[in-house]
Amino acid sequence: MEIHLNRVDYMQVGVTSQKTMRLLPAMGKKATQKVAIADHDGVLTCFGMKKGEAVPVFKTLPGPKISRLDLGGAVGTPQEKIFVCSGSEVRGFTKKGKQFLTFEANLTESINAMHVSGADLFVCASYIYNHYCDCKDQDYYLSGDKINDITCLSTEKLPHLVPVLACQDRVLRVLQVHQTHFLYPFRFNALFRCVIFGEDVLYGTADGKIGLIQIGESSAVPKWEIDNDKKKGGILCIDTYDILGDGVSDILVGRDDGTVEVFGLDSSGEPTSRFEHVLSESVTSVQGGCVGKEGYDEVLTATYTGWVTGLTTEALKAEAGPGDEVKMSKETQSKVAALRAELEQLQVKVLQGREKYQQSSQSSTAVSAVPVFSINDKFTLCQDDASYSLTLEVQTAIDNLLLQSDVPIDLLDVDKNSAVVSFSECDSEPNGNFLLATYRCQANTTRLELKVRSIEGQYGTLQAYITPRLQPKTCQVRQYQIKPLSLHQRTHSIDQDRPMNRLSLVGQFSFAEIHSWVVFCLPEVPEKTPAGDSITFHFHNTFLGTQLEASYCKGEGHFRSDNISTISILSDVLSKEATKRKINLNISYDINDESVSHTLKMIHPKLEYQLLLAKKVQLIDALKELQVHEGNADFLIPEYRNILDESAHLLEEYKKQPAHLERLYGMITDLFIDKFKFKGQNVKTKVSSLLEILDNYDLTSLLNFFVEA
Repeated sequence: MEIHLNRVDYMQVGVTSQKTMRLLPAMGKKATQKVAIADHDGVLTCFGMKKGEAVPVFKTLPGPKISRLDLGGAVGTPQEKIFVCSGSEVRGFTKKGKQFLTFEANLTESINAMHVSGADLFVCASYIYNHYCDCKDQDYYLSGDKINDITCLSTEKLPHLVPVLACQDRVLRVLQVHQTHFLYPFRFNALFRCVIFGEDVLYGTADGKIGLIQIGESSAVPKWEIDNDKKKGGILCIDTYDILGDGVSDILVGRDDGTVEVFGLDSSGEPTSRFEHVLSESVTSVQGGCVGKEGYDEVLTATYTGWVTGLTTEALKAEAGPGDEVKMSKETQSKVAALRAELEQLQVKVLQGREKYQQSSQSSTAVSAVPVFSINDKFTLCQDDASYSLTLEVQTAIDNLLLQSDVPIDLLDVDKNSAVVSFSECDSEPNGNFLLATYRCQANTTRLELKVRSIEGQYGTLQAYITPRLQPKTCQVRQYQIKPLSLHQRTHSIDQDRPMNRLSLVGQFSFAEIHSWVVFCLPEVPEKTPAGDSITFHFHNTFLGTQLEASYCKGEGHFRSDNISTISILSDVLSKEATKRKINLNISYDINDESVSHTLKMIHPKLEYQLLLAKKVQLIDALKELQVHEGNADFLIPEYRNILDESAHLLEEYKKQPAHLERLYGMITDLFIDKFKFKGQNVKTKVSSLLEILDNYDLTSLLNFFVEA
């Protein structure tokens, strides 16, 4: 059963963070609810609807950026007290706007996640979790990676509140209060947000998946997970509400690409999609309730630039047949008149402002102020296609974007991107410029999504220069590090049966120093030095599927991989980093020749597919000419007819993979050179022979060449 919801915009505040909007409890059944929303200007706004207009209940003065908002109150009473956090401070307000609490958590970092339950306050900074009861410190926990979200389980089966931390390392950490220790992890893929769903935990991930897990006293059982097959944005917020009115809570989802979704549960408890709507910017908060009109439920959302938008069950459009007229109610007529009057006033103010600016700019004492604007950016590795997704969101329209890179990267096509791109010639030798690309955006574009693919072993910086449609012209720069092993992603275990190569380092370096080297080499490693005396991380290469294990402590480091090239890159980079700090390293290797054939066999399916795809694409034009000449394609063999039938798909696939074949050739060439480098041999003169074999590719011939060279 699908539902039809209609969009209505209520008001706009400043730029907002995730989970900074909540609906206050309704005063009666099906009564409208007040909305509390906080922004980066430090303003907490509470408003309600009166005669179809958003009317402020209260509004606080500007202050430090508000990063999170939650509701609380005494257990068993309506949760109508509003709590906001700015930096390491938590403030509490009544539903009428009176401040009753100012609490300094004394954290060294800003609070980025908060949960309130009765007298209990749970706050999280980047790595630290703290629990307070009646503003008195109860317990704390130091997480192994960044904490993205927190919620608390409270059921009859559990004796007390159980905090659940959603962490950046794809682990759900469940803590025991008053003992505060790591209870058990549950593995996810890029865990980002979580919320309680009955007695279970509903979670959303940065790569767009949604799942449900049942947590008991000593176990965690996954119930279901929805894959992100349509490649929608990552999950920023989740809520549950019975929007269908069938007595079963539905799942409301907000994504960073502006998608709002409603999932219902069927008779077997499995989720099914009921509704989808796309907003023009990322959805930072989502909640179900009744705001616009009594008796009409809706999905209320807040976006990055501060728009509060409802998707209501109320029918907002009236339809008329041929010759009929649609009559507007007096309420609608007065609303339209008020909007027209407001628009005219705004136009007058804009004209007056322009004239004032022109006059001041021509005076001898004119001072031009650089306009300040916020940018929400994200640079993440996508496991599906081994590329990096760069998402830029600005609170005003983007005029153009300039990308500059001092490392070779490929720009990939993104369907959602409507900007026009142009490339400039680069002189890579003296200036280190490998890419200069300009994106010119269409009017009112506030969000831009790009995809780039890097080459492992070549590392540097990608810079984005963002210019909005503001006067006077101004620009902000964002920098993103392309790491030496940029295509590796954290995982929690590896296959120990693979043939592995080993790199060992021994030297006078501290635990913090070798950890900083690993952070420099690999993505998704926490910048903070891990607690304890040693650590082990596992990674897999998203492009090839090869593995890496990094184990290190003070004065010693061991790295194991089934890909010799990975060991070679690590050896070169770690040696260079140690040399910068004037640290002598004793480096030893244990190379397994079987790993070479193992890696080549892992590359084989990709290489074979790309060679076949390239051959098919080369045949398309000739086959189309034959088809036109003969009038049909019936005379062709089935293989060629299939190529013609799938030509559009093949061309699209080929277009999405620029330099894919060349990249695979490069990986095989590097593997060949690295194999013999560890034996003290230089085989660069034999690379031309290797390329001849690749042009007439056969796996057996390639394996023999690696053995006989």
